[in-house]
Amino acid sequence: MDSTSLLFLKEEHLQVRATARRFADEVVAPRARELDETETFPTDIVRQMAELGFLGLPYPEEYGGAGLDTLAYVIAVEEIARACGSTAITLAAHVSLGCGPVAAFGTDEQKRRFLTPMAKGEALGAFGLTEPNAGSDAAGTETRAQKTAGGWSVNGSKIYITNGSVAKYITFTARTDSSMGSDGISAFIMDTGTPGFRVGKKEKKMGLRGSDTVEVVFEDCFVPEENLLGDPSSGFRAFMRTLSGGRISIGALALGLAQGAYEHSLKYSKTRKQFGQPIANFQAVQFMLADMAMKIEASRLLVYQAALLRDGGHDYVKQASMAKLFASEAANWVTDKAIQIHGGIGYCRDIPVERMHRDAKLMEIGEGTSEIQRLVIAREVLRGA
Repeated sequence: MDSTSLLFLKEEHLQVRATARRFADEVVAPRARELDETETFPTDIVRQMAELGFLGLPYPEEYGGAGLDTLAYVIAVEEIARACGSTAITLAAHVSLGCGPVAAFGTDEQKRRFLTPMAKGEALGAFGLTEPNAGSDAAGTETRAQKTAGGWSVNGSKIYITNGSVAKYITFTARTDSSMGSDGISAFIMDTGTPGFRVGKKEKKMGLRGSDTVEVVFEDCFVPEENLLGDPSSGFRAFMRTLSGGRISIGALALGLAQGAYEHSLKYSKTRKQFGQPIANFQAVQFMLADMAMKIEASRLLVYQAALLRDGGHDYVKQASMAKLFASEAANWVTDKAIQIHGGIGYCRDIPVERMHRDAKLMEIGEGTSEIQRLVIAREVLRGA
C-alpha cells in the first residue's frame, strides 16, 4: 500500500491496521480457502476477533466496546477482507447491523443489556430487514407485530440474514400499524432463543460461502415491550439510517477484496514468465495493474472520507453511498482483471483471486444495490442544488 494512504491516520488507526493485517495474514488467510470450500462458519476465528476487540471497535468502553471510531473499524474490515471476504462480512454484519441500531437508538438499559455483550464479543448480532417481498423496497415489510399484554406477538420471516443461525440477538423490523405506511414499521431486538423463533433455509451462495446466511422465521414470538427500539413509528427510518452507516463498511469490505486481489496479481506478474520475461514487462499487464491501483486508491479515499464525516458528526449519507457504489464496482472490476492477469490458473480454485471475484459480487447487491445507491446519490445531489 502506498504510504500516502496513511498520511491522515492517527496512531490508533495505524495500530489497528497493523494488528488487523497481522491477524489476517497469520490466522485468516490460511483458512480462507477451507471456509469457502466447506461452507464452514469460522467460529474460532470470530472468537479470536472478539479477543482482539474487533467486535466492538467503534462503541464506547462503558458498553463493552474498544472506544475507537468508524475509521478504525473500517480499516479492520478492509484488512480482514484482504484475506477472506466471508470473515469480513461476518464482522461487518455484527458490528454495523447487529450492534448499530441498539447503539444509535437504544435506551441506556437496552445498551447495557444487548450492546455490551455484543461489543465484548460474548454474543453475535444479526439484522433482519429483507423479506421475500421486501428487498430494495424495504418499506414493503410484511412481518407483523401485534400488540398484546406486556409486549408484541411477531409473525413473519426474513431472508438472507447474515449471522442468522449463530447470533444471540437479532434486531428486526415488523409492521405494527398497516394504516401508516413506512411510519407503521417498528424496530425490535430479540433473543434468538425466544420460543417461536427458528432458522429456516440455509442459502447456497456463489461467494462468501464461509459466512452464515439463512432465512429466519417468527411464529407467535413474544417480544416484551422493553425490546422496542425507539418510537414505534421510527423503526423504518432507524433501519435506513443503520444501512447508511453499514454502507461504509461494505465499501471497506469491497476495498479489502480489491486490495487482496491486486497484491496477488502484482506478485504473480513479477514471477510468471512468458516469451522469456516476466509478464509484468508487458504493457497490457502494466495497464491493468495501473488501473487496479488507481481504482483501489480512489475507493480507499471515498471510504475513509465517509468514515471521517460520520465520526465528525456530519451528514454522510451521500458519501456513504458513493463509497459503497464506487468501491463495490471497482472491486468487481479489479478481481476480474486479477483473474485475467493470472490467466488459466486464475480461473481455478487453487488461487485466491477466483474466490475474491465471487465474493466481490455481493458488494454490488447487499445493503442496497448499485441502482439504489445511484438513486440515493441523485436525491442528495438534487436536494443540494
